[in-house]
Amino acid sequence: MKKKRLLPFFLIVATAFVGCEEKKQMTDNPLLLAYDTPFNVPPFDKIKDEHFKPAYEEAIKVHNLEIDTIVNNTEEPTFENTILAIENAGSLLGNVSRVFDNLSKANTNDSINALDKEMAPILTGHYDEISMNSKLFNRIKTVWDKKSSLGLDAEDLKLLEDTYKNFVRSGANLKDGDKTKLKKINSELAGLTVDFGQNVLAETNAFELIIDSANQLDGLPESLKSAAAEEAKAKGKDGKWLFTLQNPSVMPFLQYAKNRDLRKQIWEAYQMRGNNDNANDNKEVLRKIANLRLEKAKLLGYPSYAAYVLEESMAKNPTNVYALLNKLWTPALNKAKGEATDINKEIKAEGGNFEVAPYDWSYYTEIIRKNRFALNEDEIKPYFSLPTVREGAFAVANKLYGLTFVALNNVPVYHKDVEVYEVKDKDGSHLGLLYADFFPRASKSSGAWMTSYRNQSKKEGKRNAPVISIVCNFTKPVGEQPALLTFDEASTLFHEFGHALHGLLSNVKYKSLAGTSVSRDFVELPSQIMENWAADAAVLKEYAKHYKTKEAIPDSLIAKMEKAGTFNQGFATVEYLAASLLDMNYHAATTPIKGDINAFEKESMKKIGLIDAIIPRYRSTYFKHIFEGGYSAGYYAYIWSEVLDSDAFAAFKEKSLYDQPTADSFRRNILEKGGTGDPAQMYKTFRGADPDPKYLLIKRGLN
Repeated sequence: MKKKRLLPFFLIVATAFVGCEEKKQMTDNPLLLAYDTPFNVPPFDKIKDEHFKPAYEEAIKVHNLEIDTIVNNTEEPTFENTILAIENAGSLLGNVSRVFDNLSKANTNDSINALDKEMAPILTGHYDEISMNSKLFNRIKTVWDKKSSLGLDAEDLKLLEDTYKNFVRSGANLKDGDKTKLKKINSELAGLTVDFGQNVLAETNAFELIIDSANQLDGLPESLKSAAAEEAKAKGKDGKWLFTLQNPSVMPFLQYAKNRDLRKQIWEAYQMRGNNDNANDNKEVLRKIANLRLEKAKLLGYPSYAAYVLEESMAKNPTNVYALLNKLWTPALNKAKGEATDINKEIKAEGGNFEVAPYDWSYYTEIIRKNRFALNEDEIKPYFSLPTVREGAFAVANKLYGLTFVALNNVPVYHKDVEVYEVKDKDGSHLGLLYADFFPRASKSSGAWMTSYRNQSKKEGKRNAPVISIVCNFTKPVGEQPALLTFDEASTLFHEFGHALHGLLSNVKYKSLAGTSVSRDFVELPSQIMENWAADAAVLKEYAKHYKTKEAIPDSLIAKMEKAGTFNQGFATVEYLAASLLDMNYHAATTPIKGDINAFEKESMKKIGLIDAIIPRYRSTYFKHIFEGGYSAGYYAYIWSEVLDSDAFAAFKEKSLYDQPTADSFRRNILEKGGTGDPAQMYKTFRGADPDPKYLLIKRGLN
């Protein structure tokens, strides 16, 4: 007999006053039902685009009912009936949002894009109504004021502190008139950030470089030409080669193509995204975002948006961020100038009569790398097939923490390319689920990221396992050949996998403090430290295996890679620092940004002396990290965290790569802790001292 599936209690309550047809629509909506799937993951095979809007509407209603129950509670406010109740409220809305938000980045379409734009201000307004609810905040403040007498443990206190601060920083203390202003600002920002991201995706997808003559492909590796031929064939252009602005296409083209005019053509398209004075132009969009953020910060009592953001970071304020970036800028720029001189010598040696331009840098750097180190990417890539790199990352996690990864084929996925793994702890117990989505497509944003479908938490002492996802854009397989990665792509996989471990190993009570729920300048520590294992000679011998012969990468090739390890680091550091300083200039401004955005960017770069041959890693109009993602006034975090990860990896190297006491300490004091403590103290507990920046300078060759 088939078991009858029971509706969750919240749905019974919510549907009690609606008509039969509406009830049927809700009970047929998989987003509104308990997930009847392995490991209770989202039922992607049943979710349709048309389910999202009614699910959102119902989930918002349920959340409002939950908040009303807290607000109208006649009992004295306590940690349980107020703080914990707020933490647990909105779980249905959280489930719907996580599925939708992830699909809008990883597998979108016109319908999802339209709903994203429609829902962004509605959701922002919904959360604003909660965070600016005076009665609710009064209850929170009552608990906050008597915190010392409540006998709370450290995690309870951190949840209370974060709840109180989040409400204050969201405008709970503002006067009614200013609350209205803030709500309007937040609503506008919600729509503008969606516009920014959708414009970048549209610009990226709009460009195609179609080549119909084989002699224009000089210098390109066979694997890249094959991928371009397949791309062309898929678009109905048989016998041609199609290159796009997706990273696995544009970056190797710039690295290898001998045809300078074609390099310039694809480069110009790449660096002009969102800056073409068309329907997808982002100049006015980003100006509005920056100025609205400043207006918001001032309403809340801060001189700049950066001051507002950084208050809750390790850096604490813009002065400290600028101090770090400027300290690194001079040695990095000097190194980059030396690299430019080397490139200009190479150009002249070839008979060229021009100075290096941005679209020349990768091409001539590759030539110099070959000449100086007898090393080229084509020699390296056969040892870094996607399966071997993925298994290499899994093996490092096994040796450090005892984790195992079991491939699953009975779990619904949102796209055929997605892989799913059950992650088990050293004792064989279930730790969580890992989704992996590796290849580019028109429906996916560029870049790489980690996200979650369910954060870890505990209920009555029992651990609620997380569901984590990593999303990348790696070179696709071609024919019988597996996806062969550049070493940078291999490092990216280890990086995102490090974020995943942060989510998977989380072991805290509250979902809002779990995993990566930490400050931006701390969150990159668990990800970036994994890159150190990816590049270590002993680890390379373990995982870098030739995709045909299965032989380990030879010592001679590793030696070449190590010698070239700091090669071109002037360029890499300068383009990153330039973007970080550009971010700070937008968000540390104390007056509204006026005039031409291109002029603002140009002046920012002139001020720091950026040479013409290099542009910021992200120009303003496609700088999604800061104008769509969560890194506004926070792009510096990667190098701030690199100080930490370089020092932390040194803790292992001082003993051994997989030293168990060190690994146990890193897991216990960093990975399991989530956002339950002060990051600086958490790090000091692990290392026994503050991080020493000398290891970063050594790693980048800037010492």
